[in-house]
Amino acid sequence: MRLPKCWAAHRCVLVVVVALGVLWMVSLPWTETEISKPLDWHVNHAHKKQVHEHVRRVLGSRCRPRGTRRSLSDRLPASSHMTQPFLWKDVPFPNDLFLYPPPFGFRGLQGKVEDLLKQLPDSDSVPQAEKTSDKCRRCVVMGNGGILRGLELGSLIDQFDMIIRLNSGPLGEFSVDVGNRTSIRMSYPEGTPLHWMDTDPHTLFVAVVYKGVDISWTSAMVNKLTVPLWDWLFFWQKVPDQLHLESHRFRLLNPLVIRETALDLLQYPPPGSHLWRSDQNVPTIGVSALSLASLLCDEVSLAGFGYNLSQQRAPLHYYDQQSMAAMLKQTSHNVDRETELLQGLVRDGAITDLTGGIHCSFCPR
Repeated sequence: MRLPKCWAAHRCVLVVVVALGVLWMVSLPWTETEISKPLDWHVNHAHKKQVHEHVRRVLGSRCRPRGTRRSLSDRLPASSHMTQPFLWKDVPFPNDLFLYPPPFGFRGLQGKVEDLLKQLPDSDSVPQAEKTSDKCRRCVVMGNGGILRGLELGSLIDQFDMIIRLNSGPLGEFSVDVGNRTSIRMSYPEGTPLHWMDTDPHTLFVAVVYKGVDISWTSAMVNKLTVPLWDWLFFWQKVPDQLHLESHRFRLLNPLVIRETALDLLQYPPPGSHLWRSDQNVPTIGVSALSLASLLCDEVSLAGFGYNLSQQRAPLHYYDQQSMAAMLKQTSHNVDRETELLQGLVRDGAITDLTGGIHCSFCPR
């Protein structure tokens, strides 16, 4: 059968688009960070001592049951009843789960979500300690900020009840600064470590979905399958082709956590229907992790957060040589709005900033 000319033309356009996409992928840097000349970074001994004393005070103070969540609730609308941090195959989906596309919902992806959840444990099989606890739990969300470099907080970080790490923030040689334990590693495909480094057998991987193909990638990781070649075109940098984790250690983040963070806490406008999204209405994974932590723990602290753009030669991350100046090129997130939110939460006592990059309550005045 002979195809109409218009169909042939459309097919040619599709071929060209795919070819350009392949060339674009090939030209992308296949590492997460740019390596530049070593940064001249020194930690003041007196400041390090103040940080250590501050963290010890936090660990030694009386824990407030559901303290952080209660404080966040004051900033949320009365209609907000989001209490389900993860999705389960044996728990009914929230009514508005499919209202928006990722990362605010799963519109058009219900079948894929249901298929993925069938491969994950149900809520009844999850250890009781992961659900509730008689003990008041303290949680620390570990940012990847260069402010951690040289502080040697590792042994104190490991004393928190739950430690949430973001994306590919490594341990190993950096454990003296960031600790050895990981309760949760929260990431999306492009942010996930290419080589898994968390050795704790109880570490959970919380998959964050920013686009439909992220569900397919998570499913491939759970089932130890190869990521389809077509899907690779939709990743903006290299992603792991395998995670050495058992299926019961995977969790799927409820996208309503991100929606609550964006629309209610940060008060961003609802997501629009853009072909190429340029709105800065998607929160960073760090602020989303704060919302998640408020559902899992009683008190939440942050470490390694904050961007001091006045120090452009300061390290952006604790693990590489990228400088703070790189943040000046960042256009995906509204860093100023997030900083204002976090500063307010620290000042109100809703959360604690352990390293002082957001609001330094322990610094000399």
